[in-house]
Amino acid sequence: MDPVLHLLKSLVAIDSVNPSLVPGAVGEAEIARALAAHMRDMGLEVHIQEAAPGRPNVIGVLEGRTAGRSLMFCGHIDTVGVAGMTRPFDPIEREGRIHGRGSQDMKSGVAAMVDAVRVLRDAGGLDAGRVIVACVADEEHASIGADALVTTWRADGAVVTEPTDLGIAIAHKGFEWVEIETEGVAAHGSRPRDGRDAIRLMGRVLTELEALDRDLQSRAAHPLLGTASLHASVIAGGRELSSYPDRCHLQMERRTIPGEAPGSGAREVTGILERLAQADAAFKAGSRALFARSPYEIAAAHPLVLAMQQAASAACGPRTPVAPTGMSFWTDASVLGDAGIPSLLFGPVGAGLHGIDEWVEANSVVACRDALVDLARRWCGA
Repeated sequence: MDPVLHLLKSLVAIDSVNPSLVPGAVGEAEIARALAAHMRDMGLEVHIQEAAPGRPNVIGVLEGRTAGRSLMFCGHIDTVGVAGMTRPFDPIEREGRIHGRGSQDMKSGVAAMVDAVRVLRDAGGLDAGRVIVACVADEEHASIGADALVTTWRADGAVVTEPTDLGIAIAHKGFEWVEIETEGVAAHGSRPRDGRDAIRLMGRVLTELEALDRDLQSRAAHPLLGTASLHASVIAGGRELSSYPDRCHLQMERRTIPGEAPGSGAREVTGILERLAQADAAFKAGSRALFARSPYEIAAAHPLVLAMQQAASAACGPRTPVAPTGMSFWTDASVLGDAGIPSLLFGPVGAGLHGIDEWVEANSVVACRDALVDLARRWCGA
């Protein structure tokens, strides 16, 4: 068995469900210890960085013999939950696929980037430059790992090894989370003059949000990402059947694309609430921004992208699409990019992202590893 697949299976076998998503989950500590030990055995200089108590990043460094450019490989070591899965931490291989939680997202990418450095070391090391292998916590929730990473570590270029089906992704969407509350008046259900229905007031908001979403999706599309969008995510209101509800809460998500100003979603919601209040003086509502992450894009002609195209073509042949692509989901590439580290996405082939049957194609993990080896030689020695 190729060493990269052995490493991948050992990582899938470790429970690293994110405790910010699933209360009581174990988090990244055990998988971080395993990766740190593995990279020390490889002879790398290893650093542990606590993003939060019990939530470590692991960073391994391979130094070249002379000065050169630096390259960072970055991947997250947390996973989403395992509800509905029967054997989530049993890395079963069948028909060329490795199944299990995190196999696609993204322990396969982590295994590929770590094993790429092993191949470089076994072949005599780097002639020039340095490779930084960053295994980070919490990408599936708030990316506290990547946020902590960029306070200390920099590189001339980075590859985030999220699953891209061996395509080179140079852009992805961002998001904003916004909370809205409508205020009614609690009263007995038999006394309509005394009460005001906060849930029906939220209905007005939902109608406006639906119109805004149609407008967003009718605008000119980003060439790689399509249009911006929004959806209502979580709603709650009311106390019992025979009472007018005095509160209704809605949490929504606005997906953003490059070129949109930060805070666009929050400002749009504010505008909606102001218009509804102008139309009805009794309408009362408020909103607040909860969390946001920016979209990301790197130029298709950036030297890192061109070097990755050459490396992927050499290692993967026709399996790698010629033209760069974009991803709909958000990634830590945005955090790296905002910190001034040019970044792209490149990772293995798989399916079942966050689903109950998650898998990665074994051969694509090997191909990804080989492409990263080639890229490191091209980039760091240039």
